[in-house]
Amino acid sequence: MGRSYQVRTFGCQMNVHDSERISGLLESAGYVPVDAGETPDLVVFNTCAVRENADNRLYGNLGHLYPTKRDNPGMQIAVGGCLAQKDRGTITRKAPWVDVVFGTHNLHRLPVLLERARHNAEAQVEIAEALEVFPSTLPARRASHASAWVSISVGCDNTCTFCIVPSLRGKERDRRPGDVLAEVEALVADGAVEVTLLGQNVNSYGRSFGDPGAFAKLLRACGRIEGLERVRFTSPHPRDFTDDVIAAMAETPNVCPSLHMPMQSGSDEVLRRMRRSYRRDRYLGIVERVRAALPDAAITTDIIVGFPGETERDFLDTLDVVGQARFSGAFTFQYSPRPGTPAATMDEQVPPAVVAERYGRLVALQDEVSLAENRAQVGRTVEVLLAEGEGRKDESTGRRSGRARDGRLVHLGPDANASARSGVHTSPAEEAAVLAELARLRPGDVVTTAITYGAPHYLVAAGAPLAARATRAGDLWAADRAAPAGTARQSVSLGMPGIGAAVAGTQAPDETHDETHPHGDGQACGCAAPAPSPASALTLVSVPTPAPAR
Repeated sequence: MGRSYQVRTFGCQMNVHDSERISGLLESAGYVPVDAGETPDLVVFNTCAVRENADNRLYGNLGHLYPTKRDNPGMQIAVGGCLAQKDRGTITRKAPWVDVVFGTHNLHRLPVLLERARHNAEAQVEIAEALEVFPSTLPARRASHASAWVSISVGCDNTCTFCIVPSLRGKERDRRPGDVLAEVEALVADGAVEVTLLGQNVNSYGRSFGDPGAFAKLLRACGRIEGLERVRFTSPHPRDFTDDVIAAMAETPNVCPSLHMPMQSGSDEVLRRMRRSYRRDRYLGIVERVRAALPDAAITTDIIVGFPGETERDFLDTLDVVGQARFSGAFTFQYSPRPGTPAATMDEQVPPAVVAERYGRLVALQDEVSLAENRAQVGRTVEVLLAEGEGRKDESTGRRSGRARDGRLVHLGPDANASARSGVHTSPAEEAAVLAELARLRPGDVVTTAITYGAPHYLVAAGAPLAARATRAGDLWAADRAAPAGTARQSVSLGMPGIGAAVAGTQAPDETHDETHPHGDGQACGCAAPAPSPASALTLVSVPTPAPAR
């Protein structure tokens, strides 16, 4: 049996995607994944540098792991991601028991660095200054058979004064449309029914190869891929959000009616200081046009409270936009200075007590709005893609959880809290019958159900499913569960072409559990978040894919 490993991920969707690539690289090199409760031969930390407490979080985790490393001399620890790109050799000086430090631009070097650290018995610190290999060319161990991340670009050309990401991820580099579509098609052939297109600013996609309308064309091209039921994207920048993207969203049936568009502030003066390159009226105009084209769209956002120079009037402007936009959810953050960003040295830093008080008011208002928006969903019929890890109570209660097409979290099955709050009760026999039906469903299966209750951060469908459809993704999940412990998953794939010419023959195209609030104590990044697997012995039944319903 090969050496065992765990990857521990902090941060945005980009990091989650990178961690899948790190896992794929390791398994291709003979490593075997182990569960969180076990002691692995290798622990990889994929870090975030956006928030002030990122350093404390990493070094706290490293300190916690030190006794285990001391008692297991053959164990290795590697640190990658944005914080590694920023701190470099500082990490091994602060935590000399770390074996490898690698950055955001050289993920592919990790297996070599680990072997060199073992052979030389000394730490290896290797940070590249520019992207060497596009992440999508690397093997991947996908966390889900049903859903997949697809990078369309890396890096960012924006200069938001609070954001450190451009200095760590580099300038924006776009993949060719043919390469992106080839990867999506391979993922669908491998069982995926949902993809999320990733970029720090997806709306600027195409500029590097001279086509500013490329993102809308890419969405439409995804709509022509048979078997692809859901297309999402993150994150757009309001400055670059154009009507052709809205039209593509509305006219492409498998593009989901959801939009996560960071606002950051509702004050024009604060937006100017943030160097966000748009103002509140433009932001609200986009929201209005999206709602006109997709009346049922769920719109979410990011908001920073207490940015330097923010006055009470500025903050009230933010509350006003929250009231007008009616976000279904918001990731809210208390501003904290990040060394290396222009905002960290700005005058008029807002006192922490003031920031905390404003933050409390914002959270209260957004929760009120979210509750009203989710209660309006009661009685609606929705289609839910089931997933592992979406509901922390699923294992203990027997319910199932997943996302509706608009991105809202839905818990399926009896819910005592929802029953108590709504006053709608069912008998034990009825609840047992519902749970028996749910027990047959797997992550990756698609369920049609009726919403019975709405809370600020989730929906409940307490009744029996109206319809359920097995998918290949669900079959693959079941095969994983049945495989012997230590068996590598089937979804380690070979990677796809990266930056450069389109693939030959491919035409270029014309939030997580119940009570947790999507709020934070740091600041948001202003922007964000393979070949088919080898054939297996599993016999799969092809299930026709219906046209997605709006």
